[in-house]
Amino acid sequence: MANLTKQAQEVIDSFNDVPESQKLELLLEYANALPDLPATYSEHPDLLERVEECQSPVYLFVEIHGNVVSIFLTAPLEAPTTRGFASVLQLALDQQTPEDVLNFDDAFVSSLGLTSLVSPLRIRGMHGMLNRIKRQVREKSS
Repeated sequence: MANLTKQAQEVIDSFNDVPESQKLELLLEYANALPDLPATYSEHPDLLERVEECQSPVYLFVEIHGNVVSIFLTAPLEAPTTRGFASVLQLALDQQTPEDVLNFDDAFVSSLGLTSLVSPLRIRGMHGMLNRIKRQVREKSS
C-alpha cells in the first residue's frame, strides 16, 4: 500500500497479525491508549471541530508547527470503537509532515480488516475523521 507512514504500517501489521476474532479486542487496546487532550483544548472545547460523520461525539484539532503536524482527537470512553479509530489515526498521522498527511492513503481504513466486524456507519466515521484531518492540514498549510 502506497503513501503510509511507518506508524500506520505498524498498526496495519498489528491488525493483520491477530485472528479476526481478536481484532476488536486489539481496537479496544488502541482505544485505551488515546492520549488525553492538552489543557489548551480540554479547557477550550470551542477550538475543536466536531466530526459529524461519527455517531459518537468526536472532536479534533490539527496544529502545524514548522513542518510537523500535531493531531488532537477526543472521543468518549463509552464509545470504544470510535475511540479506537481516533487513536489509530492519531498514532498513524501525528508528528508527520503536512505532505505525508495530505498524501496519506485513504485505503488505510479498510486495510485494518475491520469492515466485516463493525458497522458501515462506524467505518464512515473513521473516514470522516481522516478527511477532516486532511482538510485542516490543507487549510493550515496554505
